[in-house]
This record gives sequence, C-alpha cells and structure tokens, in this order.
Amino acid sequence: MTRTGTRRRVGAPFLLALLFLTAACADPSADPRAAGPATAASPSASRSPKGFCPPPQDTRAAPSPCISADWDKRVAENHAYRQQQPITAEQEREARPPATALATVLQSLAASGTTADALRTAAATALGLKPDEIEIQGEVLKPLHDVLVGGGEGRVCVNGTVDGSGHATAEVVGRTLDGACLPGQGGH
Repeated sequence: MTRTGTRRRVGAPFLLALLFLTAACADPSADPRAAGPATAASPSASRSPKGFCPPPQDTRAAPSPCISADWDKRVAENHAYRQQQPITAEQEREARPPATALATVLQSLAASGTTADALRTAAATALGLKPDEIEIQGEVLKPLHDVLVGGGEGRVCVNGTVDGSGHATAEVVGRTLDGACLPGQGGH
C-alpha cells in the first residue's frame, strides 16, 4: 500500500473530528435564532402585528401595531390603495378642457365602437398624452359601453366613462395612491 492511501484514510476522520469540534465551539449568541422573540428595538418587531385591536369600548391600550377587529375597517384599510391623492382647484381647472375633449371623443366613439388601440390613440390625442400613457378598463366592443379610460400627468388624472347606455362623461380626479388614474379592480 502506498503512503498516499494511508494518509487519506487517516486524514479524513481527523478532519471530520476537527470540523465537529470547531462547530461545537461556536458562540451560540451569534445565531439569530438564539435571540428569541423580536425585541422592540428590532425592525421586525415594529412591523409585525401584536394581535387584534381591542374594540372601541375597551379601555385597555391597543397593542401597536394591531389588526382591526372591525371587518368594515379592515376592508377599508385593505383598499386604501384606491384612495385618490388630493389636487388643487387650479389643477382641476387646468384639466377641465382636456376632460371635455375626452368626453366628446368617447361620445363620438360610443355608437360606432372601436378597437382598444384606436380608443387609446383617440384618448391620448384628447388629453395631450402618448397612447401608452392611457389606461383602459372594460371591454372595447361595438357599440362601446361600460368602459373606463384614464390618463394624466403628475397627480392629476382625467378619467372618462362610457356607461351601459352609451353616454360618455369625463372627470378630473387625483391619481390613486398606487399610482394609477383608474381605480384598482382588486378585491375580495
């Protein structure tokens, strides 16, 4: 037998024993799992809810943060992304002419119908935007109905609607908190 083969057989158990001993000597406080539950100073403690908030008639202090037990309040919190940002009266006044132009374009397309690309292009022209800056919700059919179209710059959006009877309107609104002009379609 060669010397190399003997060294390998003797060296392998020695290396395994050395690894075991050094692993056993590791400082247990270095393991993040050894810290136990999150403390108030740790970032995860401030983000994780502590439980359900007590009802309004309860005089105990609510853990912070907590999960609202009121179903309506929980749904409102869940849909907060749909809230519109405030705009000034001047911003609304400046966006009125494009809103009127969008309502006129939508009304002219309502009876004849159109494609999604043509609707996007017509709305962009009315609002002075690029077609890829226009949002559409609903199906584009002939005739055009139950469709929402929106676009804008900054916080200001102009949203137009063609209802089920083919009547078109447009309004000036603030952009939603999630950055869209049209309200999100999520939900339960």
